[in-house]
Amino acid sequence: MCKRLDEDPVNPPLVRQNGEETGYEKQRFNATDATIMTSFQELPAAMYCGRDEAGMDNTELDRLTTHNPATVFGYACNQTAALMPLPISLAHRLARRLTAARLQHQLTYLAPDGQSQIGIEYRRRRPHRVHSITLVASQVDSDHPEPAGLRADLIEQVIEPVFRNETLRPDADTRIWINPFGPVVEGGPALHAGLTGRKNAVDTYGEYARHGGSALSGKDPYRVDRVGAYAARHAAKNVVAAGLADECEITLSYSIGIAAPVSLQVETFGTGRLDDEEIRKRVAANFDFRLGAIIRRYHLRELPTRFKGGFYRRLAAYGHVGRQDIALPWEQTDAAAALR
Repeated sequence: MCKRLDEDPVNPPLVRQNGEETGYEKQRFNATDATIMTSFQELPAAMYCGRDEAGMDNTELDRLTTHNPATVFGYACNQTAALMPLPISLAHRLARRLTAARLQHQLTYLAPDGQSQIGIEYRRRRPHRVHSITLVASQVDSDHPEPAGLRADLIEQVIEPVFRNETLRPDADTRIWINPFGPVVEGGPALHAGLTGRKNAVDTYGEYARHGGSALSGKDPYRVDRVGAYAARHAAKNVVAAGLADECEITLSYSIGIAAPVSLQVETFGTGRLDDEEIRKRVAANFDFRLGAIIRRYHLRELPTRFKGGFYRRLAAYGHVGRQDIALPWEQTDAAAALR
């Protein structure tokens, strides 16, 4: 018997439930009446059925090889408490605050869809000032409120709370754009489509640092292009947490049929207290990047049962890395002392 890798089976009632939970007005998107297309196809048994990584020895882990080529990246820097780049950290906080303003009925005219973007000016690779803030907020009614009212409300209820305790705050020259292309009415499935086709940088570092390009959500823990990105982030974060560098990028390259990455690279962009090659050796000595070892270290197959209300589903919004609201195993700094 194979263990489930996700929390719920895919079926029409579940699809309707999730559709209703998004909060769209029924005249815009009615999950109850929506047509749900399903296709059933018998697939061969998973090649890893019945295996338990927790009990494997080194020889068995070596036999647990990757079945897709991938180059993945992990990044960390000391710009924020979560060791994430400041722009994506602020963008996620704006998105969360925009959602909260709707769910807490502070701005009752908001619809579920929204986007956020932060432009930060850097000097010598450090944040210098807030250049621009962009918010796209969908409305139930295109005529309410008027653009000036929407702008005032979002500045007061979304932007100001996010920046209230920030050292770097908007100044007199910061450009604030609110729905720059006009009202967005409802949005949702009628306006957008797809999950894995979205910008994958939003799930990682907001285009501040490199990412592998592969979608992270929607893949089980045996896909190394997903879990390898987690392992690379974990290593990079621990390098920065250990004080070995102000910035660190870990690159792992995997080939089909091999358990371990064929290449491990470390780049500290001139901020390392040690030579990059020395840091690379310490990373290699303290992290096992083999596919089975990653699954075992982070308990990736057991996480859905350890977290009430689902685990992988919660990663589909607000990023897969840098999260401080979920105890993600790849966000721990448990290897910092060993690296030092």
